[in-house]
Amino acid sequence: MNPTSDKQEAIEKVKELIKGIDIAMLTTVSEDGLVSRPMKTQDVDSDGNLWFLTKKDTGKFHELVHNKQVNVAYVGNSYVSIRGEAELVESSERVKELWNLAYEQLLETTYDDPNLVLIKVKTDTAEYWDSGNMFKMAKFLFNRLMGHNTEGTDMNRIVELN
Repeated sequence: MNPTSDKQEAIEKVKELIKGIDIAMLTTVSEDGLVSRPMKTQDVDSDGNLWFLTKKDTGKFHELVHNKQVNVAYVGNSYVSIRGEAELVESSERVKELWNLAYEQLLETTYDDPNLVLIKVKTDTAEYWDSGNMFKMAKFLFNRLMGHNTEGTDMNRIVELN
């Protein structure tokens, strides 16, 4: 298999695992250490980039100006941890495209607010625990309980996304 199709397969697997999980925990680096906060995923594009919406007058914005390294964690039927680099994107067109009226209440603003900015996470690596498949999970737990090797069960994998 060629590297391009391996990358695309990895991106599609991660997209499948996080589909339907609207809220992720975005971890940034502050002066005091790591900071995590819940964020609504706006989009996952075809390159596997994650998109979030925030304001420029927030701690996370200033943290990302100083350190672009982030982690994004999703919990649902599976567990997914994604490491990447954040880029702050000012695009009123993209904000308008992703805007939802609920954000007016949540963010106390409108889509044309110049204080709004997008966070584009360029994903590097994802680690996931695919617990959504009950057969795989049962097989994995049975092998663990019996003291057998659980390597190759695909329950836990690390994939390169870049």
